[in-house]
Amino acid sequence: MIQETSLSTSYLKEGGAVHIDELPLRTKPALLIIHNDGEDDIVGVIADVLGQSWELATSMEAVKTGLSSTIYGLRNSLVGSHLDAWDQSRLLINVHCVDGEHAQDEALSERCDYEYLYTRSPFFRRDVARFLSFVLGQIGSHRDLVKKARTTLISTTFPDVRAALPNLDILSVGADAIEIRVDLLEEPLPDGSVSRIPSLRYVGEQVMLLRQRTELPIIYTTRCTNENGRFPMDDPSLFYRYLLRAIQWGCEYIDVELWLPEDIRRRLAEKKGNSKIISALHDFSGTFKWTAPETQALFERGAVYGDVVKMYALVTTMQENYELEYFRSTIQSKYAHPPFSGLNMGPMGQLSRTLNKIFTPITHPLLPMIAAPGQLSAAEINSALHSMGQMPKLDIYGIGSFRSTSQAMFFEKCFNELSLPHQFRFAERAPKASIENILRRPNFGGAYINPPLAASAAAGYLPTLSNAARAIGQVDTVLVRSEGGHTMLSGDNSTWKGIRGCLSRDFVPSAYSGRAALLLASAEADAAAAIYALKSLGIGPIYTIGFKTHGALAADVEPVRSVDDVKRLEQPFVIISALPAEKSLLVVPLLKHYRADGRNGNSKGSSNGNGNGNGNGNGNGSSNGASNGHGHGAGGRRSAGKVFVDLASGPRKADPLAIAAAAGWTGYGIADVSAWTTVETIRLLVGQNVCYDFVRLASGRGLF
Repeated sequence: MIQETSLSTSYLKEGGAVHIDELPLRTKPALLIIHNDGEDDIVGVIADVLGQSWELATSMEAVKTGLSSTIYGLRNSLVGSHLDAWDQSRLLINVHCVDGEHAQDEALSERCDYEYLYTRSPFFRRDVARFLSFVLGQIGSHRDLVKKARTTLISTTFPDVRAALPNLDILSVGADAIEIRVDLLEEPLPDGSVSRIPSLRYVGEQVMLLRQRTELPIIYTTRCTNENGRFPMDDPSLFYRYLLRAIQWGCEYIDVELWLPEDIRRRLAEKKGNSKIISALHDFSGTFKWTAPETQALFERGAVYGDVVKMYALVTTMQENYELEYFRSTIQSKYAHPPFSGLNMGPMGQLSRTLNKIFTPITHPLLPMIAAPGQLSAAEINSALHSMGQMPKLDIYGIGSFRSTSQAMFFEKCFNELSLPHQFRFAERAPKASIENILRRPNFGGAYINPPLAASAAAGYLPTLSNAARAIGQVDTVLVRSEGGHTMLSGDNSTWKGIRGCLSRDFVPSAYSGRAALLLASAEADAAAAIYALKSLGIGPIYTIGFKTHGALAADVEPVRSVDDVKRLEQPFVIISALPAEKSLLVVPLLKHYRADGRNGNSKGSSNGNGNGNGNGNGNGSSNGASNGHGHGAGGRRSAGKVFVDLASGPRKADPLAIAAAAGWTGYGIADVSAWTTVETIRLLVGQNVCYDFVRLASGRGLF
């Protein structure tokens, strides 16, 4: 991962190296996938997402003696009692097709490290990538969220999450996480009634459906009756079983109530893997006092196993909001960790909801019910902050060549949806002096710039640059930061994250480590963000056509000078074209030469049925084996996944993405990159979150 600190522009110079804080491990994960009879094709999908070879084993002993880098699949009928003597040399992932013909084996689920639930129709390859990336520790939303000034969560209060799915993109605008209230789920029974406690099978399917439709981290909550929920308190082990399964399903957060016995909370902490624990207390008694000595003791108790401590109390007076703020400041000055989320419930506590900065629960008019008394929407909180002087009105600028290509309408839509007081202004791209004048306007609150500024030119009026902007040599985002009461401007680059967002959508980050990439462009400036994105994933070597690389990005980048060089270079896992639209077809011969199914070109090894998925996660690759649903044949031994990214915009004679798909590549266009870039830009400029699918939906409706 690229380190995101800022550096003074006084150090801006040619040469040096890209500073990499953390890269995906080059050691390939060792996995054993346990599957149902006739559903071994999912093993090929998982291996393809990981960029690793795979085999179907006939026994546990064969798995133990196999290569650790090979993904093994084993039918659950062959497992039997062999798990009793399992040596823990591999992560065990039980996979179950929800709409398949086999019943779920609950006993087997409990004994595996993780469980992946999926549907055959529709099939979401990107969900496989997200699940694996998270459980393997290659992505972590928590470390990003704790850096934000404010974070919010929205709770799905539907008895069936299917009711929320059609509006999920709108519901979640402004939210940093989405909570599934397991205790509010109502599982239909054959007699027409609903189950008092939904079964684990039903809950698992609900979590699966939610994760298939959102990129937001999931907070899994089992609220008890004493804390405004429906789960009974007479059996604490019930909470343990349901929360442990959430860890196995790869939920990013589990809400663990503080009243649960210490032994249960400790065991969950020991088994949490990459999931984070929100240690939660909800007091509806009306007698809770933030000034009482035992209140700090409650925080300290929650901090033992909690990655976040949440304490909510029902109050009846305005004074209790001030007492909470004193408690908050005391706790934050005394304990740097864990983050504290504290607020008062009820109408009198709404002030505290605007002042809380960690996972503030929000609601939305489209939800069937408010999850807790006094809950506000993101728009209401932003309006309140503005009225209190905590969110001043700012001018956010889009600086571009012409308005038709700007994202002005979408920014304005987000500002309206979230009741942000800011005003969006568009400015034609002009000489340097004009841009500098814009940045110095009194209400300037930030800007995106397209095409970007050269970092060397911006150094005169941007005191600091992020590592990304410095290495890429381009500034496409200008941020306003306050330090010690002084306002400071900082230059950043968001485009590289848009490219990386596409690359990691259908493949885990480690799939790229040590693999070759081929990059086409007319000039280094057009390709710099792509090179930085590739390096952030540990790709190397990077071959270039049409330009040479200099300075910080030049390490492990090799120019291709002739057709003979093309024949000799290492098989590329990624091809990125940064050519202009009128030249974009020049990449077509390379896509065909290095086609993903290995039928043409100098592919090393064969692809026995591992067809590739397209950008929507649906398999569409060519298969030499028998394909049974995912575009991946059974019995494949080699990963065939390859990625093509086309950064060209504008009219062209033919569509390289369609040609790439026909050759078995996973393809992404400029619309995908722009959507991810917009998500990052809005987060940086106004601190609010929008999801990729919401941006794509807006784009499809012509909002930008």
